[in-house]
Amino acid sequence: MLFRRSVLCCAWALALAACSGAYGPPIPDGKGSGKKVDGGADDDAGVNQNPTVRILDAGKLRDAAADAFFINDPPPPFCGPDGGMSPAPKIEGTEECPADKNREGCTCPMPGKEAACWPGKRVNRQHGRCKDGKTTCRASAEFGSSWGACEGYVLPVEGTQEGPNACRCFSNGKWMLSNLVPCIHEDDSGTYIYSSRMDSDNGFTCDAVSDVPPPAPDEAWSKSNLKVDCAGQFKLCYTIKAGKASDPKADDCTVMRSCIDVWYERAEQTQDLPDLPGWSATDKACSERFTKSGGYGEMTVLGKSVECEPVDDGKGKAYVFARTSYCGRDCADSPNSDACKACSVSGMGSF
Repeated sequence: MLFRRSVLCCAWALALAACSGAYGPPIPDGKGSGKKVDGGADDDAGVNQNPTVRILDAGKLRDAAADAFFINDPPPPFCGPDGGMSPAPKIEGTEECPADKNREGCTCPMPGKEAACWPGKRVNRQHGRCKDGKTTCRASAEFGSSWGACEGYVLPVEGTQEGPNACRCFSNGKWMLSNLVPCIHEDDSGTYIYSSRMDSDNGFTCDAVSDVPPPAPDEAWSKSNLKVDCAGQFKLCYTIKAGKASDPKADDCTVMRSCIDVWYERAEQTQDLPDLPGWSATDKACSERFTKSGGYGEMTVLGKSVECEPVDDGKGKAYVFARTSYCGRDCADSPNSDACKACSVSGMGSF
């Protein structure tokens, strides 16, 4: 952690370590016949090596993705920023050949045409590690034109409940905060912690304290932006606690918490969020504990995707997707030591 120290004030900067995770209902066991494109210890993860359905392709019978025909996959409803739920949009085509999936063996418009295809469930599509495959329209003099095999798609890893392999909403992305430096003022009356303010030259500045306890600064603490794999309504919170990031406890006291309620409109697009406002800690005992024993920062999310999927810890509470330690007080005097080289002013929570 980078330190800047005045007579009675020192600033501590945070280096965020990324943690991953996502929650939702159990992952379906539908698998496909396409080719897996990413490596890994489990070469068969997300791919069916023994499909059980035969289709006519160019006049010949061959294997096809079983779930592409028998999967129970109604289109998800839409949940908007007002919290209301709308019926699922109508999908053109038929239940067996929906227009949005370009299933193998279904009618296609023009031989040679390439299109995205998806043999899995809609709720997992383009979330986490999951991605579309590609299919080509093939001509048959006897049966007309139909989509060929879906190749290159990636499905959820069977049995996975969390993280990018689960392919659920909020399983891949990052929340970026430009400044996470708390300032510490110590005098005969005690220890006080308050927010720094952003500074173009040095990254942050700790203003001098004239009154104790110090009031919350008028200036914003940090700029913020979000990029995540699904749209929706999310409450993002950043919390500083006294304790150890490697061993968080239920009784770790809270130095501060700042939250943003945001309607994230477009998946996979970086969206600027409101600034985190200035703050001043109100728990003096917790401030002294943080200063003496150290602490950590915590990023959480609670919300609902546009597909009406809860984004939480699986029990209706906020999900912690990033947690990291604040660097120690010694870094104020030795910012270039091995223990302090990784310390920084800004922070990012990846998931």
